[in-house]
Amino acid sequence: MAINYPYSIFIPLAEAAPDADNVSDMQSDPTMIIIMAAISIYVFKMWLDDFRAGQRGESVKGGFPGATPAPMKAVWIAIIGALVILGLETGGEIALGISGEQSDITWLFLISITTAAFVEELIFRGFLVVTNKGKAALIGSAVGFSFLFTILHPFFWELDMPEDAAGWQVWQGTLVWDFSLKPWFTSAFLFLNSLWFYLMRFWAINPQKSLIPCMAAHLASNWGVFVIKLAQGHVVALY
Repeated sequence: MAINYPYSIFIPLAEAAPDADNVSDMQSDPTMIIIMAAISIYVFKMWLDDFRAGQRGESVKGGFPGATPAPMKAVWIAIIGALVILGLETGGEIALGISGEQSDITWLFLISITTAAFVEELIFRGFLVVTNKGKAALIGSAVGFSFLFTILHPFFWELDMPEDAAGWQVWQGTLVWDFSLKPWFTSAFLFLNSLWFYLMRFWAINPQKSLIPCMAAHLASNWGVFVIKLAQGHVVALY
């Protein structure tokens, strides 16, 4: 399976074993993973504080978006939908013969994909959406920002970093482009995932527009990819 969807825009991919030559150089610094994860956990705590304040009936001025409860029905529908999309992507890659075009990852990658499920949902489904200009603006912004969400992930492009460069020294990298079938296919499903996450925030089954279903669906998708990679032998080291 060639799915690389859990690569985070904001959280680096863990470094693979030295003999694995198909791991993203751009996202290969374990120190960066830990630092970004710590920042993500702190932001999540602030979001959770707003959620708890709302549960106590307190007014939170300028609070984080989507820090509201959601029905369990919405959460489960979001998760099931994300896993169905993942299953379609996996089957499609096998049918197209591109299932072998994937990168190796490490167990430390679990930190990245877990924290990314919160950070990316807060930014895109939380802040990057137009909610007060009518239905057309809402749908248009969801589509537009889903496109941005897709192209920011390193599928069509990658920074090839020198061996002696730290993960944060991005200016030393060389931008490499890839417009083969696999990036197009993976990006199409990433775009579909983003639309699903937006739908799960603004669908009527989530009346308080909570981010919880979006986060749950994103996390289920990311963990699902990890499990598939693990079963296929592409989890190569601890870090």
